[in-house]
Amino acid sequence: MNQPLAYIHPGAKIARNVVVEPFTTIHNNVIIGSGTWIGSNVTIMEGARIGSNCRIFPGAVISAIPQDLKFEGEDSLTIIGDNTTVRECVTINRGTSATGRTIIGNNCLIMATAHIAHDCEIGDYAIVVNGVALAGHVIVGKYAIIGGLAAIHQFIHIGDHAMISGGSLVRKDVPPFTKAAKEPLSYVGINSIGLRRRGFSTEKIREIQDIYRILYQKNYNTSQALEKLEAEMEATAERDEIITFIRNSQRGIMKGYSGN
Repeated sequence: MNQPLAYIHPGAKIARNVVVEPFTTIHNNVIIGSGTWIGSNVTIMEGARIGSNCRIFPGAVISAIPQDLKFEGEDSLTIIGDNTTVRECVTINRGTSATGRTIIGNNCLIMATAHIAHDCEIGDYAIVVNGVALAGHVIVGKYAIIGGLAAIHQFIHIGDHAMISGGSLVRKDVPPFTKAAKEPLSYVGINSIGLRRRGFSTEKIREIQDIYRILYQKNYNTSQALEKLEAEMEATAERDEIITFIRNSQRGIMKGYSGN
């Protein structure tokens, strides 16, 4: 790790086998796990906690203070899990007093020029594609995929295994297992290909499809659809995850299916 052309603050705690390329700056109060590679011209600021076997590509800025006028310099963290890749020129801001941390899970891919704002939480195996902008307090579920140049409103919740098309403006919550597209953002089906790739059975995929037919294609309002699901659909982990997600939605879920 001995790289004379990088600046590493003596207070940073970096595992012995971390590689730090030239012209990178690592500030105080940073912890980096074993096997991680930090490319050239990366800036890792105070409060960063980076796991093992990560790859941080040139130009990334990790754990800069939030772009939030309410931020008053409080101590906070940016936590990045193991085996996560952060590509070129990504910016990830640390948390505020609201939660104290911004969290990126394990095995995530954050593609070039994406921005992840303060107090966001990205689940394991999520993919955030080039140019995506996440405002503060966004929650992204595990295995979710957000297409390039999508803009995500603050406090949005994106469910597990959801897939959002490129260029989308996401103003409402996106329930788990769904595909979201169009303007305004709408349900366009379930993420059946992604679910199949992750080992969901044909029967389980069909069950999820049946749930969303009731929610989005049977002309029920949301309350009626939830009551019907609880009364008529067998209780399974997926059914309960969908129901809980919708009941807990603070901003409301995306609009229903449209054939137009």
